[in-house]
Order: sequence, then structure tokens, then C-alpha cells
Amino acid sequence: MKPLHYLTLVLLILAVIIALVPQNTTRPYKLTAEQLLSEIRTGTQFVSPDEVADKIIQKDPSIQLIDVRNPREFDMFSLPGAINIPLQDILSEANYEALNQGAKMNILYSNGSTEANEAWLLTRQLGFQNNYVLQGGLNYWMEKIMNPEKPGNLAANDEIALYDFRKAASAALGGGNVTAIAPAAKDAGAPKPGVVPVKKKKKASGGC
Repeated sequence: MKPLHYLTLVLLILAVIIALVPQNTTRPYKLTAEQLLSEIRTGTQFVSPDEVADKIIQKDPSIQLIDVRNPREFDMFSLPGAINIPLQDILSEANYEALNQGAKMNILYSNGSTEANEAWLLTRQLGFQNNYVLQGGLNYWMEKIMNPEKPGNLAANDEIALYDFRKAASAALGGGNVTAIAPAAKDAGAPKPGVVPVKKKKKASGGC
């Protein structure tokens, strides 16, 4: 799917969600479609799985993982320490305190990227800050962090260092031969992101 078509699809989905939300459960929206499109194009809402894995292993208290899938999927598998706020409950008053706060960096995730992006779009329209999206979702997490592929003999040093980090992260997080999670229907067509190297290539120190 071409990037422009993907952006258009995301905005159309957002429009449908807004149209279906009862008027008395919404707050005034802060951004126009053009402003949202500008933010989407920059991709600044994404956090790489390598960075998230590093923060989980280091037990970084500054992040809060938010699983936007349904409770059944959440109970079957979730990232360590994550809380469950299903996409359909994002606009609930009960979740505003968790989603609109400056103390922690919220990282939203779903099986792919689409549902987490929808949740992010809604929080941005409400003017909430400090919300981000796990790049590629859980399927990309399984592929790159839990079951990293060993680079070839001629791989560059950076590739080898990144593999070493991911292998250590997988061991610390109980990975190895973990099956990828089937994406939801709307997540299935999400474009696969490129690899974003983690800034700090540390060996894992202990579990979490």
C-alpha cells in the first residue's frame, strides 16, 4: 500500500470513528485534518521496538505500555507491565487520566500499527500529549525482538551489534521461537516499517 493511500485510509477511519462516537462522550477536537496529516507524515509518533525493549529491560519507570486490543487478545499475550485500554474505550472519561498526563511516556500498541495509530489520532485530536505508537506493533516486535534473524557473515558491525542487542533482549524477555500474532483485519494491510536502530546498544542486564 502506497504511503499516501495509507494516510488517506487512516484519516477516513478516524472520520468514521468520530462520526460514530455519541456527541455527549466527546470533547472539543483540537486539530484539523490538515494538521493531523502533517503530523502523520513526519512519523514522530512512532517508537522503535528496539527502544521499547531497552526501556522494558532497564525497567524504565518513565514509560507506560498501553495495549489497545480487545481484552481477550490482551489476556492471551501482552508486553510486560502493559495495561489494557481497548480502542473502543479510548474516549471514555475513565481513561483520560491515563492518556492525558505528562509524567510518563505512553506507548500504544496493537497487533499491527493501524489500531494503535487510530488511538493515537484520537488522543492527538483531544489535545493529549506524550502518547506514541509502537512501530509495527506486536507482529514486528515478535519478528525483530523475540525472534531476531542472525545477519550474514559479511554484515556490517552495526548490524551485528543490533542483532546482539536483540538476541540479549529476546533472552531477557523469554523469547525464542515465539509465534507471530495474527493481525486484526484492519491491521493486516498496514505497511511494514523499516528497521530503526536503537540508540543505546546495551546488553540485557537481568529479566523483567
